[in-house]
Amino acid sequence: MFYEAVTDGVRVRVEPEFVDEQSSPEEGYFFWSYTVEISNDSKVAVELRSRLWQITDADGRREEVRGAGVVGQTPKIEPGETFTYTSGCPLRTSSGIMVGSYQMVDEEGRLFDVAVPAFSLDSPFDVPTVN
Repeated sequence: MFYEAVTDGVRVRVEPEFVDEQSSPEEGYFFWSYTVEISNDSKVAVELRSRLWQITDADGRREEVRGAGVVGQTPKIEPGETFTYTSGCPLRTSSGIMVGSYQMVDEEGRLFDVAVPAFSLDSPFDVPTVN
């Protein structure tokens, strides 16, 4: 399953995946990878300057992560191009949620934030509930 958002012609698509072989449920350690695809559907080049993540686990613990670029890069994405990367997230619970934003600058020097859609981190250890 993937999650998608579009801001000012920049499309962000996220696909999370639980990584069983890097998780240790008996020790309260659950790990996900997530692949992000950033497509520039606008008419001007954009550069990703920084990121902001808000990560919340099933117990409501919230962590905020800020930093320059993504995976050590500040990619410049030309119109019609796509930049893809994969990263990871550990939690102490078997589920959680991530949401965030990227700060971009376009070739005209305009700074703007691009929404990263909220995406669910679900593991096979979740107990389904009906609300």
